[in-house]
Amino acid sequence: MRPGAAPPRPRGARRVRGTPGLWAACLFLGLIILAGIAPELLAPASPTETDVLRALRPPSAEHLLGTDANGRDVLSRIIHGARPSLLAGLGATALAVVGGTALGLLAALGGRVLDEIVMRLVDVVLSLPGMLLALLVLSVTGPGVGGTLLAIAAFSIPIYARLMRVQTMVIKRSEYVAAATSLGLGRPHIIVRHILPNAFAPLVVLATIGVGAALVAASSLSFLGFGPQPPDPEWGAMLSDGRDYFALAWWIAVFPGAAISLTVLSITVVGRRLQGRAEASAAPRPRGAGHAGLTAAPGPRSRSRHDERGGNRP
Repeated sequence: MRPGAAPPRPRGARRVRGTPGLWAACLFLGLIILAGIAPELLAPASPTETDVLRALRPPSAEHLLGTDANGRDVLSRIIHGARPSLLAGLGATALAVVGGTALGLLAALGGRVLDEIVMRLVDVVLSLPGMLLALLVLSVTGPGVGGTLLAIAAFSIPIYARLMRVQTMVIKRSEYVAAATSLGLGRPHIIVRHILPNAFAPLVVLATIGVGAALVAASSLSFLGFGPQPPDPEWGAMLSDGRDYFALAWWIAVFPGAAISLTVLSITVVGRRLQGRAEASAAPRPRGAGHAGLTAAPGPRSRSRHDERGGNRP
């Protein structure tokens, strides 16, 4: 470093200061998760207690986000509605990941005939509109939280199945899987110890982004009346209740819609960052590349080769 020059900032400090959007997304997600775990700590009032005398009151100091047509506090209902909304997004994504992992492994390890059958079924499901398939599932299961989870997972499973199949096809041709097979290890051992740990990482990154899409789908189904039934608060159902009063009381629909949008946006920001880090760690680094502006000192191997050429002879 030259005399009088300012010391360089650590790379970690530049990274932290350069991502305010990521920290804002993490902070907002932390509040939503806290609201889902312990809504009583944040909610100022009961989400189901009605008071007709306080119906359709605008945002004020007493009710920060106003009240709905039944006099219920909108802020309290949004806070309590975070739990079913998050459970729908996380639960549907978990079901889709489990089902997609099973189908992907079955297609990649079950032989050519089974691979063709499974992938053709996947193509058929992907050719159908997701919401239409969800409505078909709900017509069988009926409205409710369980039916919503199954409906969303039904059109999400093929996405994870395709990714798991591709990852498994690549990994099963790798050298360490061939070495494990030559040592006489059984297929279950190879799947659990070698294939799943290496193939599951891309699925986790995709599932992080998929939680936002599942949350939007769950809110859409609740908007249509297939989610949690009244008087239980849920963001999509609140949005549906407020559409009839939008000209008179805009806050009933705007604030639940903002909660959905900000939550999905925050999940997407975090998911994209995880995806970028995963792609950066998977990308091969150039040999001999170091930090910008710095020259790496020669290691023992490079010094020995230099000595062999006679560069350090006395």
